[in-house]
Amino acid sequence: MTTATGAAQLSGAPATTSKATLMATDYMTGFGNECATEALPGALPVGRNSPQRCPYGLYAEQLSGTAFTAARGANRRTWTYRIRPAAVHLPFKRIDNGMLSSDFQTTETPPNQLRWDPLPIPAAPTDFVEGLVTFAGNGDPYAQSGCAIHLYACNRAMVDRYFYSADGELLIVLQQGRLRFATELGVIEAEPREIVVIPRGVRFRVELLDGAARGYVCENFGAGLRLPDLGVIGSNGLANPRDFMIPVAAYEDRAAPSEIVAKFMGNLWSAQTDRSPLDVVAWHGNFSPYKYDLRRFNTIGSISYDHPDPSIFLVLQSQSDTPGVDSIDFVIFPPRILAMENTFRPPWFHRNIASEFMGLIHGVYDAKATGFLPGGASLHNCMTGHGPDAGTFAKASSADTSKPDYVRDTMAFMFETRCVIRPTRFALESAQLQAEYFQCWQGLKRNFDPTTR
Repeated sequence: MTTATGAAQLSGAPATTSKATLMATDYMTGFGNECATEALPGALPVGRNSPQRCPYGLYAEQLSGTAFTAARGANRRTWTYRIRPAAVHLPFKRIDNGMLSSDFQTTETPPNQLRWDPLPIPAAPTDFVEGLVTFAGNGDPYAQSGCAIHLYACNRAMVDRYFYSADGELLIVLQQGRLRFATELGVIEAEPREIVVIPRGVRFRVELLDGAARGYVCENFGAGLRLPDLGVIGSNGLANPRDFMIPVAAYEDRAAPSEIVAKFMGNLWSAQTDRSPLDVVAWHGNFSPYKYDLRRFNTIGSISYDHPDPSIFLVLQSQSDTPGVDSIDFVIFPPRILAMENTFRPPWFHRNIASEFMGLIHGVYDAKATGFLPGGASLHNCMTGHGPDAGTFAKASSADTSKPDYVRDTMAFMFETRCVIRPTRFALESAQLQAEYFQCWQGLKRNFDPTTR
């Protein structure tokens, strides 16, 4: 268990003031750890979860991320001790969904390779929720299966506005601009090449630390993300549990008209309340937000021959009901050294039963020399052929493989799913869609000569 006491307190504003700020940026460590943290000494009850009277006049409230009867190793829940229960708000009312969608059935999905330029930063003031644009997805939140893939571009902090998704947990991949996530369970500050995961149902607001921000979100409708088993790799490697950072308790005791926006069954709903919902003074459990620095990933690779499968780059997975087949894989392509000899070192040409949505966080992707831009995205669906472009193929085919190849200053990622990823109408009609993407393979010439091996 990781424990933090008294490390995160409010900036001093009493409940009657109109403004207060969560100040904590301390962290506990360890993926899926059972944590205990309090912003006021003694705020955590001792020896029981729900005493008759909680310290400081707080309310005990449990937040469950799995079924009560889930196996101990898979069970996710957190006990919170808060100023008022989460139920204290006016009824929710439907609001406009903006560019969000969980409907992936009404638009025809083409088998073409698809690629998009980055979303522009909005000209009008736009916060994180307003800046979410659904590009693709599959399944639906009703069945708690599948995912939605959103891109975001924003230039305004959320003020007296809070958001949560009841449909799925949010895997947020920062590409441009640092963000500050003020959540019920503490504060996370993150920068590009870091990811933040907000569990299903956890309320938060997003503040911008650099004026504007852009990135990607995978909304996971299915089983919670977890670290993959390492198998023959052994006990270490890939994403190490100790590098995942969990916020310490921090709270707002602030009376001000506020809005809670819920994403529920694919739609947005709004409820009014008279104070900040980020009022958890202490908590213990293992259902909590966290961040991870992708630059700490311990990359595994071949030191003899052949380019291994991309599963060696797996950071997090959402398991399905079929052993060995995930609903979602979050895979990265970080800086690394390619040492295998007599081998075509970039990713080989392939057609997969799985579908791949890729994004580029930083630098240049080593299999696509041009056209794939930071903040952009590509989609290669089930059995759609893809691989390196003509220029990359020519360069790699004649490279001196007796020398290592240093792939530096890059960070790409992939959301891979077992089901077809269906683009939205917006994505297929977007000005960012690269109509000539298919041209990058047209320069692959015929090299076949039946008289020469």
